[in-house]
Amino acid sequence: MTKPVVSATTLVTEDRVPIDVIHLPGTTDLAIVVAHGFTLSWQRPHVWRIANRFNRVAGVLSFDFRGHGRSGGLSTLGDLEIKDLDVVVAYARELGYKRIAAVGFSMGASIVLRYAGLIGGLDAVVSVSGPGRWYYRGTERMRRVHLAVEHRLGRVVTRWLLKTRVSPRGWEPVPVPPADAAARIAPVPLLIVHGDKDLYFPPEHARQLYMAAREPKELWLLPGMGHAEAATDSELVDRIARWIDQATRLEQSAPADAPSTQLVEDPVRAATPDAAA
Repeated sequence: MTKPVVSATTLVTEDRVPIDVIHLPGTTDLAIVVAHGFTLSWQRPHVWRIANRFNRVAGVLSFDFRGHGRSGGLSTLGDLEIKDLDVVVAYARELGYKRIAAVGFSMGASIVLRYAGLIGGLDAVVSVSGPGRWYYRGTERMRRVHLAVEHRLGRVVTRWLLKTRVSPRGWEPVPVPPADAAARIAPVPLLIVHGDKDLYFPPEHARQLYMAAREPKELWLLPGMGHAEAATDSELVDRIARWIDQATRLEQSAPADAPSTQLVEDPVRAATPDAAA
C-alpha cells in the first residue's frame, strides 16, 4: 500500500506573513498541531521527533512561527503568533480533519493558550512547559532570554547563532497573559503538563494556569521532567496523544447543555489557594 505523501507548503497569515508548514497525513479524523518553543523550528530534531511520534495516531501539522526557520516576519514572542496558529488550524480544517488539537511547548504553549482563549477553533488544548505570566525573570535561563530579546546585541546574536529574528519593537499594548487566556478556554478540554525540574519556568507557572482555568482541565506535574521539547520523551508524547483522542471524542459527543466532564489520568492536583503565583 502506498503511504500518504508528507508535504510542505507555505501559508499566509491575515497580516501577510508567510508561514512554513509541513503536513504528516493521518488515517483518522484527528489532527494534532505542534507549536514549537522559542528559537526552534519544525525541522529541529526534538520537534521533528515529537511530530513523527504523534503521527502514529493522528495527522500532524508542524510549522515555524514568524521569525523562525523558513517562515517570514519577526518574532513577537507570543503576541502576533496567534495569527500564525490561526492559519495552520484553518488549513487543518481544509484538509478535512474533524477533530483538531494543538500542543504547544514553552513559548508555543503561551500561544496555544492565547489562541484557544481569544480566538477559539480547537477541540482540545495542551500546554507543555508554558509560562503563566509575562516578564518572568526568576530563573537564570529566563534572564538570559530577556537579554537576548530586549537588547540590540542580544537580538543580533539570536539572529545569527539561533536563526531567530526577533522584533525590536516592544509590546504595545501588552498581550493578554497566558493565565488570563486559560480562563477563557472552557468548555474546550485543557491539559497542562509541566516538569518539576524545569529550569525556565518553575511549577508555580503550571499551577497558575491550572488555577485560572475552568473545567474541564487537568494538570500533570511530572517528577524529574525538565523543559519543553527536549524533556518530552516518547512515553509522554504517547500519553498526551491518548488524552487528546479521548478528550476530543468526549467534546464532540457531549450535548451542548451537558455539564463539563473532568478527564482523569493520574493528574497531580494543585488546588491550594497559595499555590498560584
